[in-house]
This record gives sequence, structure tokens and C-alpha cells, in this order.
Amino acid sequence: MNGDFSKMWINGAWLAGASAPRPVINPTTGGVIAEVPEASVGQALDAVAAARAAQPAWGRLAPLARGRIMHRIAALIREHAEPLARLVVQEQGKPIAEARGEIGGAAEFFTYFAEFARRIQGEILPSDIPGEQIWIQRVPVGVVVGIIPWNYPAALVSRKVAPALIAGNTIVLKPHEQTPLSALYMARLMAEAGVPDGVVNIVTGGGATVGAALTSHPGVDLITMTGSVPTGRRIMQAAAGNLVPVSLELGGKAPFIVMEDADLDQAVAAAVTSRFMNCGQVCICAERILVHERLYDAFVDRFVAATKRLRIGDPLSETTDIGPKVSLLELEKVERLTAAAIASGAEPLLLGGRPDIAPVEGGFWLTPTILGATSADMAIMRDEVFGPVVPILKIGDFDEAIAIANDSQYGLSAYLFTNDFKRIMRAVQEISFGEIYLNRIGPEALQGYHTGYRSSGPGGDDGVHGLEAYLRKKTVYANFSGRSQHGLMPYGN
Repeated sequence: MNGDFSKMWINGAWLAGASAPRPVINPTTGGVIAEVPEASVGQALDAVAAARAAQPAWGRLAPLARGRIMHRIAALIREHAEPLARLVVQEQGKPIAEARGEIGGAAEFFTYFAEFARRIQGEILPSDIPGEQIWIQRVPVGVVVGIIPWNYPAALVSRKVAPALIAGNTIVLKPHEQTPLSALYMARLMAEAGVPDGVVNIVTGGGATVGAALTSHPGVDLITMTGSVPTGRRIMQAAAGNLVPVSLELGGKAPFIVMEDADLDQAVAAAVTSRFMNCGQVCICAERILVHERLYDAFVDRFVAATKRLRIGDPLSETTDIGPKVSLLELEKVERLTAAAIASGAEPLLLGGRPDIAPVEGGFWLTPTILGATSADMAIMRDEVFGPVVPILKIGDFDEAIAIANDSQYGLSAYLFTNDFKRIMRAVQEISFGEIYLNRIGPEALQGYHTGYRSSGPGGDDGVHGLEAYLRKKTVYANFSGRSQHGLMPYGN
């Protein structure tokens, strides 16, 4: 494993933590692979102060100058792609092929947002007063706090940092305490690329201490967070005291609808990938599968067979399809949800669980489970699993599919497989989710907008609309008439 992870990056300096370091566990072996600094509240506050001090100069740079640094970051990520991918595998557990894809995405975020150097536009509006124009500028929000989860520890660094930088903001980013290594490695690449001191700060530590200090800080101008619903609620409550805007991308319970006219092979292959990639630890994964009664038996037979062919093993192996769960705590949570579903009547169509012989001793292994659901009201159909377990429910028609899909606290991603254009258009109009995938699965595109409804959180990431969160508007009334406009009321009598 490459890199020194004993220090965090604050104000351009590598600093030890204020207390005993925190171990990082390799989910493949259950062993400690590194120890990272545990920041104090004071160090978190120092990072915000550094970001505040650095922001004016960074914001005054021409966007092209900021973009050049971002292009260098992207180039360095690509240059270090293989060690970074292997680091993701070791701290998070996803198969190496998926990790390489994640690192490719991490580089692309910087390349994509660097291209906005010439595209952040303002507006000029006519005034009601002669000799005057109204300008609406888009300006940096200031200091951003980014909080990211453990399932994509490298890509989500870029997803938060890249738009913040091109907009002229500075950022304090806290990676998840279970998976901080990718962020610390990438911090060294950012320093090498020429990011000025204080512009990006990577602070490691616990959510209850470091995370709470950052999200309740009155000197922060935007909080952007990807993670769980309970954490999102706590962040919104903390931010409310300071009236700080918050952008949250939280959980999901994506419905995967397969109608009787769907291409069966396409739908099965898509369902297997969507449900089991990254061991089911993806917010847009197919969390509940709804299959038309005419296709149900054929779909289940093929889906079970295809799932049985998945290879579970050491994620550093090129032939592995499913690696371990990220932690024992997460594994046990999925086990409890599965046991409760079976106890409430779900039929085990494929009963997985902990393997008798672990692919690697000491790891957090869980083989896939497929459950035949008896009702849309079952907890397994409503609660996010975030693991290699999926319920399948037989549906009678498209109206039922839409009703079940929308009856959820979540509203992030939804999938529909059909060749009926009328159904497709109804889905676009009636399925109440932030993202709808028609006859395909994710991942989402850089130029799209990754957003959810309801408990999946307000705000979002990616594209022009994601960038908008990192900018605020300033209205300028530019009077060039040479006359005072004091007291004029052009819009009323």
C-alpha cells in the first residue's frame, strides 16, 4: 500500500491528530491496514479558518487558472490510477475492476468541471429606469464543508471538491472514518498539482466530533453531504442554527420494474449488475424488483441462475464479481433485515449468507440472497438494505407498479424495462423519483443531475444544476445615466 496516512492535510501542512490514531480495517481480511489521525474539534475549526483565509485569493483567480490546476489534478489521478484503485479495494472491499472504474470517474470529475472555466455565466437584464442595467452575477458561496460516505471513497472526494474549486470556493472535506485513505492519497496529488494552501483541507475523524463541529460552524457557507438519512437529518438540524444552505444526497430504495414486453435477457443482466455491484452498497442499486406476472417465473429462474454464477472472492482478483461487505457492523445489519423478512413470510428463492468457507479468512463475506416478497408493505420492500439481498414482487399491471414504486419514503432512482412507448411516457410523468432509468441502469452521467425526492434529500450533484449549489447570485444595479435615481418607483403608482 502506497502513501503515508498518519497525517491529515490542513492549510497546506500535514498534521498529526490530537489524540490516538484511528485504525482502518481491510474488509477482505478484517485486519488493520493503516492508522489515520483523529482530529480534534480545534483542528476542524482550524481547517475552516484556513479555508476562510484562502478563499478571497482563490476566488479572485481567473477561472482558467483554477481550471489548469484541476486539469493537473485529473492528470495525476490518472497517472496514479492503479495504486489508487488498489487502495480503494483495500479500504472499501469492491472488486478491482469496479475500483478502476471509480478512479476513472474521480479523474473525470476534475476534467469535466474544469471545463466550466468559460461557462459560468451571468445575466444582463433591462432596467425600468433609463441609463441603467441590471446584472445578475454568479459568485462563489465561500467556504464549503463536504461530508462523504464509505461506498465510493475516491470518486466522492472529486464529486465534492471539483465543483467547489471551479466555482472559486475553498473546501474542508471529511471522508468517512472507515475509508479515509483514498482522500488522503488524493490530497497529496492536489498538493502536487499546485492547489494553494488552505484551498482544500482533508480532515479525518469521527462524525460525532469532527463532523458535528464542521456542520455546526457559523463560518461555513455551504454543506454538501452524501450519506444516510439519519446523518442528513442531524446535519440539517445543525445547519439550521446558522441558516447555512445544505445539499444532501441520502438513501434510496430504487424500484426496478420489469413489464411483460421487456427484453428478458437485458432486464436480467441489468438487474444482476444493479443489485450486486459493490456488494449492493450503492444508493441507486435495484433495492426492490417488481415483475409483471406474465414474465415473473421466467425472470426469477434466469435471475437466480445468473446470480448463482457470480464469483465471490478476494476483490484484488481480476475474476471476482462480489467482494466483502465494508464492515462487520454492516454485514450484521443486512443479516437482521434478511432474517426479519423471512420470518414475516418472504420466500427464499436463493438463500445466501455467510459462506461456510470464507474466500479470505477474517473478511466480512456475505453471499447473495433473493427473496420472493408477498406484499409491498413488507419491511424488506420499504427499508434500504444496502447489501446483496433483494426482494422480488409479482405485479399485475403498470398501474400497480407505479403505485408501489411511489409509495416510499425514498425518491432517488427508479428503473423501468419496457418497449411500450405509452408506458415510458407515463413513467416519465408519474414516477416520482429524481432519476428514472429507462431500459438501462446507472451509473449517472457527469452532465446529468443526481438528485432525489422526499427522504432521499434536498439538493444534488453533477452537471450544470449540481454546480449551481456552489454558486450564489449577486444582483448589481448599474446606473450609468449620470442622474440620481433616488426615490423613483418605476413599478407602481
